[in-house]
Amino acid sequence: MQQQRQKPRATLADRVYHSLFSRISSGDYPANQKLPPEKQLSQEFDVSRPVLRAALERLRSEGLIYSRQGAGNFVRAPQQEAPLGFARVETIADIQRCYEFRLTIEPDAARLAAQRRNAAALAEMEEALKLLSAATGSHIHREDADFAFHLAVTRASNNQYFEASMRALRQHIHVGMKMHGQSLMSDGPKGLEEVLAEHNAIYEAIRDRDGDRARDVMREHIVNSRDRLFGGSLIDLSM
Repeated sequence: MQQQRQKPRATLADRVYHSLFSRISSGDYPANQKLPPEKQLSQEFDVSRPVLRAALERLRSEGLIYSRQGAGNFVRAPQQEAPLGFARVETIADIQRCYEFRLTIEPDAARLAAQRRNAAALAEMEEALKLLSAATGSHIHREDADFAFHLAVTRASNNQYFEASMRALRQHIHVGMKMHGQSLMSDGPKGLEEVLAEHNAIYEAIRDRDGDRARDVMREHIVNSRDRLFGGSLIDLSM
């Protein structure tokens, strides 16, 4: 009987490497800044010290970080031209375009997150949900917690391109989230509660490993957010 070949799986070190690479390339860890201690990173990624060190060694071999004896690991200043980013948001049309782009990546990221998430990824989403729930109870909207939840979903997809895209769009998404939050505040507590329920639905689908439902509720949430902000009347972006 022919032995069934096992599918190759990405290693834990690969996952940690790509997450740290994304943070360095997006500027979350700027040049010459010291990385968090190994103990803290091991706990955050829910991996052992040897796994973390394998990821750090790869970053070191690629010239992205360097070590100082007794001081830790530091981000190396880039020796090449910085990667292209996105022009800053300047018009309401740019916000609409940002929503369009999010609709092309976040639903699929949620679908993959449902298939690939682990306990640490769920815990990260739960922490963001706690902040959103507390803010809703106080009748305020927290854009930082909102973005943290969406970033956690892309990270749970275990595909660094989704996470890197979200990080590159951080400021653009923040503008839309802030305006969306302001529109929610004008509607009273009901709007905030609806948004919290939408985030909870995304989390539950990912927790239950229901990829199709995760994709659909993420798409519905982004469409609802866009329509709440634009009042259902989108700008004609025809050239």
